[in-house]
Amino acid sequence: MSETELRVVCKSCGAEVSPYVTECPYCGARVRKRAPKLERRDGTLEAKKTRREKRRERQAERAATHTDDRPWATVALILVPAIAMLIRIGTGGGFEDYGALLVPFQSEWWRFLTAPFAYTSIGYLFAVSLAIVMFVPGLERRLGSVATLILLIACGSLGMFAAYGVEEQRGVLELIAGGNGVALGAIAAWFVVVRNENKALETEDGPDVIGVMVCVAVILLVPVVVESANVWSGLAGGAIGALAGLAATLVRR
Repeated sequence: MSETELRVVCKSCGAEVSPYVTECPYCGARVRKRAPKLERRDGTLEAKKTRREKRRERQAERAATHTDDRPWATVALILVPAIAMLIRIGTGGGFEDYGALLVPFQSEWWRFLTAPFAYTSIGYLFAVSLAIVMFVPGLERRLGSVATLILLIACGSLGMFAAYGVEEQRGVLELIAGGNGVALGAIAAWFVVVRNENKALETEDGPDVIGVMVCVAVILLVPVVVESANVWSGLAGGAIGALAGLAATLVRR
């Protein structure tokens, strides 16, 4: 070994020590259970990497390949409903003319796809857009823009389907619109993916649970102040996002 590579930190005294020793030469504390296996690489002896270290490097390389990608899904999820709202306000049309879901409806199944992107108030759009900006870019870096967009459209549409089923059973005439299912789906999927990623890498840095819960509470309270927002669409969208995030982690492993 021509030179010693100092890249192991002693937990007892905080000193950097060689990766080839089992005890700290400064305080005598145990650094590792056994000395690492050595392998010859480029004419020098280096510590043989474990499977866990190789997995970390592969995951870091995959994350780096998406670092420079533009967040197309994030932009689309915010820009499309914003443009639709501007057109509706400019033309003076009704909410039902711009994709909102009516309960009951005849045969306009396409409203399940458009209703998550139809908003009745700017405040509602701002709250959902803020959640999208905070959580969707992280999903895009890990899953890709296309997969993320499909995932969140599914959260919004299936959330609307669940809300329609509940409200139809009640036998009331109601208008449902907005993307609280998209927002909660994004938060849930991001939380599950990041939590499992940190668990696999055995890192102490995890998602801020308190911050996530505050965001969830804000989105859940939107139906209290916005009549067109439906609590069942939000809950269903969040559940779908959590399941999709779990499935994504299993596929990535």
